[in-house]
Amino acid sequence: MDPLDFTGRAVVVTGGTRGIGAAIAGAFRRAGAAVLVCARTPPPSPSPDFFQADVRKPERAAAVVAAAAERFGRLDVLINNAGGSPQVPADTASPRLHAKVIELNLIAPLHVAQAANLVMREQSTGGVILMIGSVSGTRPSPGTAAYGAAKAGLHHLATSLAAEWAPRVRVNSLVVGPVEPAPSVARTVPMGRGATAEEVAGACLLLASPLAGYISGASLAVHGGGEWPAYLADLRDTAYRAQK
Repeated sequence: MDPLDFTGRAVVVTGGTRGIGAAIAGAFRRAGAAVLVCARTPPPSPSPDFFQADVRKPERAAAVVAAAAERFGRLDVLINNAGGSPQVPADTASPRLHAKVIELNLIAPLHVAQAANLVMREQSTGGVILMIGSVSGTRPSPGTAAYGAAKAGLHHLATSLAAEWAPRVRVNSLVVGPVEPAPSVARTVPMGRGATAEEVAGACLLLASPLAGYISGASLAVHGGGEWPAYLADLRDTAYRAQK
C-alpha cells in the first residue's frame, strides 16, 4: 500500500487558489484526495472545489469545515495556508494593519483548526492539521514585524494544539523559506535557490501521510538550509565554488 496515496481522504486548503496553496491543493488531488479550497476571492474560473470565505471571521472558518464534512462525509487533513503581509516599517504601520496581519496569520488558523478538530476527533482515523509558517517567525523580520510575530505564534500554536488534541489529531507546522524568489534573495540560501511551491506541497504530503504517523508538535524546516549570515559572505562564496 502506497503511504502517499490519499484516495478516500478529504482535505481542506485555506488560501488554496494561488501560489503555495494552489500547489498544495493540486498535490493532494494528484494523490487521490478530495480537496476543498477556500479564499476570500473566487478564482477566475468557477470551480465546484472552491468555497468563498474570509477565515478571519470565526463563522466563515467554521462554514468551510462544515462544507467539507457535508460534501465528503469526513475531514482528514487541514492545511492552514492563508496568510501574508505587505512590507511596511513597524514605526509607520497603522494599528489597524498590525491587528489585521495578526488576525489573518495567527487567529484565523486557530479558528479553522478548532472547527476541524471537532470533526476529526470523532473519526476513528483522526486527522492532521498543518500550519504553513515562515522563516520570518524564527528570525528578525524587518518590514513585516507583525507578520513575523504572528508566524512565531503560529509555530507555538501548533505545538500547543498537538499536545491538547493528541492522540486523535496530529498538528505540525512548516517553516517555509523563500519560494521562487529573486536571485539576490536566493544567494543567501545555502541550496542556492528558493523552494518551489511544489516542494512545499511535497512536504505537506509527507507530514499528512502515515509515514509521519508519530510526528506531532514538530516544525519542519523547508528553507534550503536556512540563510548565510552576511558577515560570512566570503566563506559562502568559497563553499559554493568548492561544490561546483
